[in-house]
Amino acid sequence: MMQMNLTLFGEGGNLTTTTELTAEMKTYYDTTLLETAEANLVHNQFGMKKPIPKNRGKTIEFRCFDDLPKKTDKLTEGVTPDGKKLSVTTLTAEIGQYGDYVAVSDMLDLTAIDPVIVQATKKIGKQAGLTVDTLTRDAIAAGTQVQYAEGQVKARNQVTAQHKMTIDAVRHAVRTLKNNNIDPFDTSYVGIIHPDVAYDLMSDPKWVNVKTYSDPEGIYLGEIGKIENVRFVETTEAKKFVNAGAESVDVYSTLIIGDGAYGVTEIEGGGLETIVKPLGAGNDPLNQRATIGWKATHVAKILNEKAMVRIETASTFNDHVAN
Repeated sequence: MMQMNLTLFGEGGNLTTTTELTAEMKTYYDTTLLETAEANLVHNQFGMKKPIPKNRGKTIEFRCFDDLPKKTDKLTEGVTPDGKKLSVTTLTAEIGQYGDYVAVSDMLDLTAIDPVIVQATKKIGKQAGLTVDTLTRDAIAAGTQVQYAEGQVKARNQVTAQHKMTIDAVRHAVRTLKNNNIDPFDTSYVGIIHPDVAYDLMSDPKWVNVKTYSDPEGIYLGEIGKIENVRFVETTEAKKFVNAGAESVDVYSTLIIGDGAYGVTEIEGGGLETIVKPLGAGNDPLNQRATIGWKATHVAKILNEKAMVRIETASTFNDHVAN
């Protein structure tokens, strides 16, 4: 039986470039990694995408244009008004690099696309996607516009087991976004919700399951349904504050998001890449090992606090599993 080592390999030493791999193989591995990673980027999909700057340092700049004030005074006949200047708010964030790899034994031959190598690439692709998704989630879950259940309590540690997600809580959050004059995505706002919380909300008779949509085109990654003009995307990676509520109740974060709430760096074009080192690369005198890894350059930044409401509730379930 073929044996292989998929444990993390941490030996030092410089590794050479992958000149032994054909362009077709490298493209295949890159595509496998990208497709697998994208399947886990639930939080990333609603951010304003910003390309990674090349040769411009570690700081990325997001620009937000402020709305123009009303102009209610009458024009004077024959007189050109002064007009207005666009007001731009600049927000900066420092990008960081993240990555990992696995080592495989010399029993594998990289001269062809081996199914084991493909599986290893899928595993590191999933790891990359979950890592980048968590970085984005933690950044946007730190927003300051918070609603506790339907608004009955004022702090996370006051949330009890009875404070579950309801349609009224969703309405409350939508009202906040509308009063802030926040545009939806196309025609609807978006909610990122944990399955435990979705379980409670889906029991409402007004819930519309995604399978019943009259127009199935344009369904978001992870979308499960909609209610009160909010389309919900489900993920087990939604933020959970374990034992943070009253009597150690788990408190779940559900994000209700409008257009322009936050920005993220793009994963394509160098933001996320596969790194395959064949047997004999670097410090490997006996050609015993090869490595398959990933490297990502990423940052997420809240651009408009008013464009996102974090609803914190309990759920029917209280399993204390952190993520």
